[in-house]
Amino acid sequence: MTLPEKSPSGSQPAPPEQAASPEQSSPAGQPSPAGQPTMAQLAEGYASQAGLHRSSNGNIDVLKSAGGVQGIAESILPGLVFLVVFTVTRDLQPALIGSLGTAAVFTVARLIQRRPVTQALAGIVGVGLSAWIANTTGKAEDFYVLGFFTNVAYILAMTLSVVFRWPFAGLIFGFFRNEGLEWRKHPARVKAYRIGTWVIISVLVLRLVVQVPLYFMGEQGFAALATTRLLMGTPLYILGVWVAWLLTRPAPATAADPAEPN
Repeated sequence: MTLPEKSPSGSQPAPPEQAASPEQSSPAGQPSPAGQPTMAQLAEGYASQAGLHRSSNGNIDVLKSAGGVQGIAESILPGLVFLVVFTVTRDLQPALIGSLGTAAVFTVARLIQRRPVTQALAGIVGVGLSAWIANTTGKAEDFYVLGFFTNVAYILAMTLSVVFRWPFAGLIFGFFRNEGLEWRKHPARVKAYRIGTWVIISVLVLRLVVQVPLYFMGEQGFAALATTRLLMGTPLYILGVWVAWLLTRPAPATAADPAEPN
């Protein structure tokens, strides 16, 4: 599935087939020196670091941006195993071991496949820290505490990006659309990217609004907390990024405003 827009995942894409060669002109109209990356290639690399990928026709590849089938499984299965094992056994140790084991299997699988292990390693580190916290306190619900602090950190960082007029959505989508930082010269584009950033922030805030009360319910709210954590994880985040992408689409250039980015 790809987003219905021409040309931000992972994170976490190789330059598209349509990317300009070093001999072609850059977006600013200046030729790129031989051997130097073009703006399109720089944009592609920047978006890749943010976990966003696009298909060969220039659209965002939603599935690939989510890490593909394997990436989605890596983000969901450790938590799902923890939920199922603890629900069945009511014993924290087997649940933690099962979750850590699942994350480790994905890491080994990537090594065998000779694929980048960054995502899997980040996952196993996160699961390991969460397991350590839960094991230390002896409370199953504490397996999800680290995620709350991570969400708060992202909310603060993205909010500051809006306040200082460097909205997160612009930094990601702008490069992916080959606008570079030119969008900052256009108030309408800055406003659009601020709105897009607020959409992503709202997803993170919604997670806290729903999950924190469940956490404070203790063991009674554990099943609901674990379930909403799975549903509001990668799937909801990718949906938020998709909506932000659609809302920040540039308006078609007109004769009266030829400088507006495509």
